[in-house]
Amino acid sequence: MICDAFEVVAVPFPFTDSAHSVRRPAVILSHHDFNGAGHTLMAMITDSRNLPWPLDVPIDNASVGLRMASVVRMKLFTLDNRLIIRRVGALSETDRHRVLKSLQQLLSGAKRHN
Repeated sequence: MICDAFEVVAVPFPFTDSAHSVRRPAVILSHHDFNGAGHTLMAMITDSRNLPWPLDVPIDNASVGLRMASVVRMKLFTLDNRLIIRRVGALSETDRHRVLKSLQQLLSGAKRHN
């Protein structure tokens, strides 16, 4: 399945400390043209009650179709498109801008100013 940037999908999310995975939502970060090559860059979406990480981005879970308050976590990974289970929804325009700002801070090393 080839998706567009900022779509939310369900995927088998890999753990970093074991060979296991768990099905969870993720947001697509790479554009459709890049994704057409067979792999897609994504960021984890997790429950907002988990301990926070730097640059977490709270999102409007209801507009995406998620049941609980969630954050986009800057835990990035690339996944084979064949492993995308289904589309869940898409980030709102406001959430897209906030995720882009967080990514920019991650990649530039700029400190976050709230």
